[in-house]
Amino acid sequence: MTILISQPELSEDRKDNYDANELVLDGGFVVPNKTEAFDAPEINSFGNSFRDYNAESERQKTVEEFYRQQHTNQTYDYVTKMREEYGKLDKAVMSIWDCCELLNDVVDDSDPDLDEPQIQHLLQSAEAIRKDYPDEDWLHLTALIHDLGKVLLLPQFGQLPQWAVVGDTFPLGCAFDESNVHHKYFKNNPDFKNPDYSSKNGIYKEGCGLDNVVISWGHDDYMYLVAKENGTTLPHAALFIIRYHSLYPLHKAGAYKHLMNKEDEEDLKWLNIFNKYDLYSKSKVLVDVDEVKPYYQSLIKKYFTETLRW
Repeated sequence: MTILISQPELSEDRKDNYDANELVLDGGFVVPNKTEAFDAPEINSFGNSFRDYNAESERQKTVEEFYRQQHTNQTYDYVTKMREEYGKLDKAVMSIWDCCELLNDVVDDSDPDLDEPQIQHLLQSAEAIRKDYPDEDWLHLTALIHDLGKVLLLPQFGQLPQWAVVGDTFPLGCAFDESNVHHKYFKNNPDFKNPDYSSKNGIYKEGCGLDNVVISWGHDDYMYLVAKENGTTLPHAALFIIRYHSLYPLHKAGAYKHLMNKEDEEDLKWLNIFNKYDLYSKSKVLVDVDEVKPYYQSLIKKYFTETLRW
């Protein structure tokens, strides 16, 4: 049976309801000013600017070492192998909420802004979006589930190293854009010297669409596979957000846009909206899980089956 899903539309008041004095962030989206609903903080939990990979924080050395390993080991062949292995979805059968609770055991070493359990980040993002976009329930649920692929760090899912699960993602099969954080470590990647991958387009054609581009393996692509292959009724924009929310070279620096098609361009508008909540809602103020759980369980029931293959 084919289920037709209408794509969400970004309303005109959402597009234009900003004034000239507001701060325009990376990717072109706007952080609402002090009079708007979402109040973006200027510093993270460690007292540094968000996504500051040069700040002398207690996590900086861990984060840089993470990117050295990631940029060295994430190759085109490696990603192809991992997509084949994890595309089998034979690691577990469980509900979305069960997976959320598994994330209590996960901390992301690539994130310079947060060291809280991941379930709190998911709920903080979802609740912030829910406040500002109350009618877009698909976006609330997308925020809740966007990082569930981080269960790849757990023994039941292969206990993959951090560099194979988290961190910024990037295309493979073409040149590594210099906007990638800690770009210098790509020189250790075998693909760096492959002449087929050395040009801007590499093995791709301009405008081919991101669905046809191999992206570094991690929790984004895994959760995308889980949602898609389990027949979610979330709109395509939701799957785009899940799959590319860590592709910061694209939505921060505008890199790789030459590979996008028209559908990607429309979905990117929603990703840019989502991204400010994903990044700036990270906080030491914890969400009451028991209080919000019934609402998110109702959304899970609306858009997913009771259990999923993982």
